[in-house]
Order: sequence, then structure tokens, then C-alpha cells
Amino acid sequence: MGSHFFAMISRMKYIERWALMRNSEKENISEHSLEVAMIAHALAVLGNRRLGRSYDADRAALIGIYHDANEIITGDMPTPVKYYSNEMQTLFHGIEDRAAESLIRLLPEDMRDVYEEIFFPAGDDEPLKRLVKAADKISALIKCIEESKAGNREFDHARTTIEASIERMDVPEANLFLSEFLPSYEKTLDEISR
Repeated sequence: MGSHFFAMISRMKYIERWALMRNSEKENISEHSLEVAMIAHALAVLGNRRLGRSYDADRAALIGIYHDANEIITGDMPTPVKYYSNEMQTLFHGIEDRAAESLIRLLPEDMRDVYEEIFFPAGDDEPLKRLVKAADKISALIKCIEESKAGNREFDHARTTIEASIERMDVPEANLFLSEFLPSYEKTLDEISR
């Protein structure tokens, strides 16, 4: 008997983000998830090396890889819709959870518990979920910067909103990343290659 799980996961590359926005460069959830995983890993390393934390950086990256996998089924719900009201947000989180559960059911039974812990991190993983959420926001901020550099003002308001949401999260590791690594995203290839 075969499993369709990874064939479904590979479809992340077909789900485009930022559906309501005019994009100069398209972004899919596969690309986004890789970036989130790399940033979440970096946040965990920053926390461990500079803030005395004891994060499992590899696990943070793994959670980041799958953090939007449910969007294979739900699509990327635009932020104004998803966060229209508390009721809408609650409903949509339930839909996302059911979509994740349906993906997990595609796995052989002896693998499901491993992936349940990745799709639904809890307990000891709560601090990692926070890092992944911050990494998700930072990835969105990077997208806004890239669009601005391409002359697309469509993302100006999103950038302001995302910057404020990162600040409200109060994640010191994210602040370290923003101060040390984010300025390079504003530069050209020639400037960062020197």
C-alpha cells in the first residue's frame, strides 16, 4: 500500500502567496517555508549563542518547513479575510487544523505520531512555535522589502503592519535578526557581494 503524503507535500510549490496583492515576483508556500525554516533555525541559534537559551535549532527548522503545509488544502487565505474578526480567525484555525489532520492521515500509521508532533507542536515545542511564528513574520517582511526594491508600492502598508506585529511579539531573537541581518535585504547584489 502506498502513501500520498509526500506527493501532496510536493504540491506546496503550486500554492501562491499574497493572492490579493500585485506581485513583481511570485512566491509559493514551498519557497516561503524554506525561508521560514532557515530563519527559525537562525533565531534558535541566536537565542542559544547570545541569550543563553537551549533551543533545538534543527527542530525549529523542521517545524518551519511544515508550518504552512495545510495550505495545500486551504490555500493561502489573505490576511484581511483570515483576521477579519475573532470568529473568522477561530473558524479558520479550525479549518487549518482539519487540513493538517487530513494530510497526516495520508501517512502510514507507524509514521503519523512523528508528523503530528511537527504539525501540532506542543509542550516543550511551545518556545519553538514562537520562533517559527516570528520567522514567518520576518519572511513576510523580507517579501515586502523585495517588492519595494522592485518599485512595487503595493506592499508598503503590509510592511508597516508586519514590522509592528513583530515588535508586538517581543521576541528578542527576532530583534537580533532584524538588527543584524535585515539591513542586507535592502542592498543590491553588488553591495552585499563586496
